[in-house]
Formats: sequence, structure tokens, C-alpha cells
Amino acid sequence: MTIWVNGLYPISSTFLGRPNPKFHTPSLLAPTPTAAPSPRSQAWRVNMRMVGLTGGISSGKSTVSNLFKSHGIPVVDADIVAREVLKKGAPGYKKVVAAFGDEILQPNGEVDRQSLGQIVFSDPEKRQLLNRLMARYISSGILWEVFKLWLEGSKVIVLDIPLLFEAKLDRWTKPVVVVWVDADTQLQRLMARDGSSEEEASNRINAQMALDLKKTKADIVIDNTGSLEDLEEEFQKVLSQVTRPLTWTEFCLSRQGFFSILVSFVVGIGVVVSCKKSRL
Repeated sequence: MTIWVNGLYPISSTFLGRPNPKFHTPSLLAPTPTAAPSPRSQAWRVNMRMVGLTGGISSGKSTVSNLFKSHGIPVVDADIVAREVLKKGAPGYKKVVAAFGDEILQPNGEVDRQSLGQIVFSDPEKRQLLNRLMARYISSGILWEVFKLWLEGSKVIVLDIPLLFEAKLDRWTKPVVVVWVDADTQLQRLMARDGSSEEEASNRINAQMALDLKKTKADIVIDNTGSLEDLEEEFQKVLSQVTRPLTWTEFCLSRQGFFSILVSFVVGIGVVVSCKKSRL
């Protein structure tokens, strides 16, 4: 297993497939076995870096996402957001049902994601329609989760978004991590996982941007063709990179940076006013 780092600075098939766990959004990083920094340096090791995490179906992205969670890194999962906005009574529910009909509903009135998946992964036009109907609600949901984590003062946030490049959300994240496998491994893993035919699995894979193309757009590429132990070993390298001290730009965009700038501005105004009064 190999990891590449390219110029790193000093709706997806999963949504229409198996269910994922709930949001895991702790606000503090797990302690690391490094030497304790000085109080002055620790003051600048603050909020907030948004890491983009993407891959392809059966590439192992969800496993990497869970590894981030297990190390105390909050993860905003776009698939979970998508399921929330498609629940009965939610904003996207009526539009999707109106577009695809009652045949996509379960007896309890909830959307049958498997049935919807079979429709959209065999018809590119219907897949694009679903993406258009859901895009605004999913983007708003992701933004809301990020904002809540910003208020909590999280140090690092991972945005787990299968369509990160397609939705052009990679421009808001740095670094971008792509979990990659070769095409044959991806196909075999998907067929084994879902018990699907080669044609069904190929349709799902082809509905996404090719992993080889995503690989060229990434800052960090994790080759997940090896074992789980190999993946965990490579993840430790990624973790050390994404949790390194923030740049000044990142600091200014963080909660602490925002309030530091605000306080400095207020203090500066106060000094100017005091100086003017002293001259009168």
C-alpha cells in the first residue's frame, strides 16, 4: 500500500445503498504521544481545517472516515445529510416523490433508497434530475453541520463527500484526501459486498467520476488495494499531516481567529479614541 502527497502545503451510490452510522462530531482531538508544546505555541494550534475526503464506491472511503472518527476527528458525512433531507416530511421528500412517483416509497411512506438507486443508476438523466433536486438541501445541511462544529471550536473537520469534485466542493477543503483502488479491485469488492451482478456493479461504479481521475485532483492519495492493517498504517501518516499546526489563513477563518481579529479591531479603535481625547 502506498500514499502519495501532491503539493501539500507546509449523490452518491452509498447514499442509495447501505445505511451509515450517526454523525460522530467530537470537538477535541484525541491526545497524541508527542512532547507537550509550550503555552505560547499551543495558543496558535487552534481551529479550523476542513479536510475533504472522497473516493469511490467500495474504495474504502467509509473505513477511512471511521478511522478519523475513532481518533476524535469530527466528520460531516454527506450521505447522512442526504438521508436526513429525504426523510418523510423533509424538504427534499416531496420533490423527489413528485418526480419519481409513489413506486419508490415503502409501505410506511418513506423513500425506498434501493428502489430509487436502481432507477437512477441505470438512467443518467434521472440521476442528474435527482442530483438537481437534492443539491440545495444537501449543501445547506453540510453547511449547517460545519457551522455547528465551528461554534464548538473543532480543530479539524473532515467533510466526507462522495461527489466532492463533481459538486465542486473541493475548493473549500484543503487537503483533499482520495481513497483509491484499481478498477478491477473496486468491481470485485462491490460485487462481493452487495451480491450484485457484474453489470449492476459496473453501473454503480460508472455513475461516479473515475477513481483514476480523482487521484489526479487529490493532495493526498491513499492506495487501499492492500489489507486493513496496511490501510491503518497509512492512515497514521495522513493523520499526522492533517492535524499539523494551522496556517495563518486557516487561523483567521477559525472561531478563535475571528474573535482575535475582532478584539484587536475593538482595542485598536479604543486606543485611537483615547489618543484623540488626550490631545484635546
